[in-house]
Amino acid sequence: MQVIVDLCVIPLGVGVSVSEHVAACQQVLEQAGLAHQMHAYGTNIEGEWDEVMAAVKRCHEVVHRMGAPRISSTLRVGTRTDRQQSMADKIESVVQKLAEKPE
Repeated sequence: MQVIVDLCVIPLGVGVSVSEHVAACQQVLEQAGLAHQMHAYGTNIEGEWDEVMAAVKRCHEVVHRMGAPRISSTLRVGTRTDRQQSMADKIESVVQKLAEKPE
């Protein structure tokens, strides 16, 4: 099953800056070969359910190994059965609506 998720991994007990941990998770996603798009408060990921969930687990493993004693993550999951839809499709749909709107 195809899935699009919005993942926000929050390492606790590592100080104020977590960019090093975010970068490590981005590398996990790259290595997994998953389509992903980082944003200011998380990352959108798309792919097969099992592959995406395995990458989420791997992010936790890597961040724990970096010294985070605790991690709190949020995960929003979206699936469709009526048609295939990518992250780019979802964005393009909104961009088109904005272009059609008169000023």
